[in-house]
Amino acid sequence: MKYNRVLLKISGEALAGEKGTGIDPKVVADIAAQIRDAKNLGVEIAVVCGGGNIWRGKTGADMGMERANADYMGMLATIMNGLALQNALEALGVHTRCMTAIEMKEVAEPYIRRRAVRHLEKGRIVIFAGGTGSPYFTTDTTAALRAAEINADVILMAKNGVDGVYSADPKIDPTATKFDKLTYLDVLNKDLKIMDQTAITLCKDNDIDLSVFNMQKEGNIALACENKVDGTIISKGE
Repeated sequence: MKYNRVLLKISGEALAGEKGTGIDPKVVADIAAQIRDAKNLGVEIAVVCGGGNIWRGKTGADMGMERANADYMGMLATIMNGLALQNALEALGVHTRCMTAIEMKEVAEPYIRRRAVRHLEKGRIVIFAGGTGSPYFTTDTTAALRAAEINADVILMAKNGVDGVYSADPKIDPTATKFDKLTYLDVLNKDLKIMDQTAITLCKDNDIDLSVFNMQKEGNIALACENKVDGTIISKGE
C-alpha cells in the first residue's frame, strides 16, 4: 500500500557525495530528482536533513567547545543543507518550503506545525531545518518529532550504500545478516545503531513505522513511498 504522507530523513553526508564534506551540487540534484519522482506518485513528502557534512555538535564538544554552542552550529549546518536541497527541487519545478526551528525570517519560514501541514496538503515539499531548535537533540530525534507532529505514516531512513538493517556493520563483518522486519523493542534490546534511543522511543510511542533502505539505488525513494523497496521495516509490532 502506498503511503499518503512520509518524512524522508537524509544524512548530511549523503549531500557531500564522495568528497565526504561540503555539498556536492550533482548529488543534491540527483536526490532532488528522486524526491520529485516520488512526489509525482501523489505522496505528501517532508524532509529532514542532517548537517554532518558541514559540522557535528559532538565534534565541537570533543574539541572542548561548550556543547550547546557546538550543537547550535550543527543546526545552522542543517539549514544550509535544507536551502541547498530547496534550490535543487525548485530548479526542477517542485514547489518547496524550507522551515526552520531557529527563526531567521529573511532566509526561511519559521516552523509552525499547522502551516507545515497546510503546505503538505497543498502538494508542496516541506524541508524541516534547524533541528528541534534546542541543543542535545540529534536530527534523528528531529525526524521522529516532526513525523509525529505532522502525522506521517512512516519515516523513510535513506542510507548511503546500505540496503537495510544488519546484525553488524556489513562493510566490516561479512557474516552480518540482514533483517527484513524488526520491532522497536528488537532495536532497543539488540542495541542496533539505526537512530539514537530518544528517536526510537518517540517512534515507538507514536506508532510510526520506519523504513530503512539504500538511497543510492536509483528510484528507491519512490519505491519506499510505495512500500515496495528492498529494505528493513521497523514497527511497533503486535
